[in-house]
Amino acid sequence: MKNEITTAVEEHYAAVARGEASACGAPVENVAKAIGYTEEELALAGDANLGLGCGNPLALTELKPGMTVLDLGSGAGFDAFLALSRVGTTGRVIGVDMTDDMLALARQNAEKRGSDNVEFRKGFIEALPVESGTVDYVISNCVINLSSDKPAVFREIARVLKPGGHFAVSDIVLLKPLPDALAKDISAYVGCISGASLINDYLSMALTAGLADLSIPRIATGKSLMEVLSPADVCSGGSSCCGSTVQISVKNPDEMVRQASEALASIKLHGRK
Repeated sequence: MKNEITTAVEEHYAAVARGEASACGAPVENVAKAIGYTEEELALAGDANLGLGCGNPLALTELKPGMTVLDLGSGAGFDAFLALSRVGTTGRVIGVDMTDDMLALARQNAEKRGSDNVEFRKGFIEALPVESGTVDYVISNCVINLSSDKPAVFREIARVLKPGGHFAVSDIVLLKPLPDALAKDISAYVGCISGASLINDYLSMALTAGLADLSIPRIATGKSLMEVLSPADVCSGGSSCCGSTVQISVKNPDEMVRQASEALASIKLHGRK
């Protein structure tokens, strides 16, 4: 399952979990507010918020008590704990992450909360350690773009969902191809940029996997997107709030950034099985 891209992603997020690297050079609360989280949600999440993500996948979900929720690339448990607050004591939340350091941090956070109906499993989102047809809602925040096998991710979402189950993901997509130099940059991949798929391809992957009723209730492009990825009052030095400082080695980096801002979009995608 591992390749050069997967290894680079895992190493970076492990460093974030250990506090050896930051997702964004500013208070994580500022990052979360910039991408759509409320003060109430930040208070509920506490120290599980590491400032990662490109949106709030829970913003338009209709989670109900008793539901089973699966969080792909759950990190320190930020979205998982927010989901837990909605499904209540009769519900269940499962987080899946490939990074040992993130899993340790998430489990530590769960223990501090005394939460016994949330668990964090080690695994790849392309081969989820979850039984088929057991999940009511799948969520994910700026993670699918990091996968080197996105069709497999959508197939797995369809597999684990119950009939009629829903999914909601926040992610980065492309409106047009990136410049070659940026598309081949591994640090840009880790930073949720060069791994992004063209939006039509992204939607096609979901449809081919058997997911239906796709809708994009939220999209950020151009200036508003750059405020999500690297808001002026939040990030500096080329930081991406998806998790990496992108260093582009080209003759005209300002032009490269301009072209990237024209190509990228942050979306909230919702659908069902």
